[in-house]
Amino acid sequence: MVFANRYLRPFAPWLDKPAYWTWGRRKVALAFAIGLFSGLMPGPTQMLASALLALLLRANLPVALATTLYTNPFTYLPLYWLAYQYGRFLLGINGTAITISAPPELQGLDFGAWLSGFLSWCQSLGLPLLVGVPALGLSFAITGYVMVRLLWRAYLVRQLKQRKRKRKCD
Repeated sequence: MVFANRYLRPFAPWLDKPAYWTWGRRKVALAFAIGLFSGLMPGPTQMLASALLALLLRANLPVALATTLYTNPFTYLPLYWLAYQYGRFLLGINGTAITISAPPELQGLDFGAWLSGFLSWCQSLGLPLLVGVPALGLSFAITGYVMVRLLWRAYLVRQLKQRKRKRKCD
């Protein structure tokens, strides 16, 4: 059991509920949506936000946590650029030219200095990013939820058809 680990044992009373570990299509689809939404949050808060939302909404905890991993050092800046553009679109400021300052350099900085520079860079992007990140996360979440439900249904329909064919052959 997961809670046999001495570090996880104190959390057993809160986490040892079947709803957080169930592999039903609704729980998994909701957890996938939670992970997609939480994945766009700033670095260290992704997993925490995903876990808290999964616990609050009683979704599959491992799926919610694993789904946040679509953001990584290689995808983070392109996703934030997309969120910025999405925010500009939603705010109706597509035609105006806005200059974007260069993101902070990674070389020669410790993580704390880089994170501080990254956050001030994000702040300089302003309202389009502030609107675009949650809007893109919500769009990803809705799309992910619908896709998981549709794919799961297609799988079940396929399995049912195979069983029917097998019965006719027997």
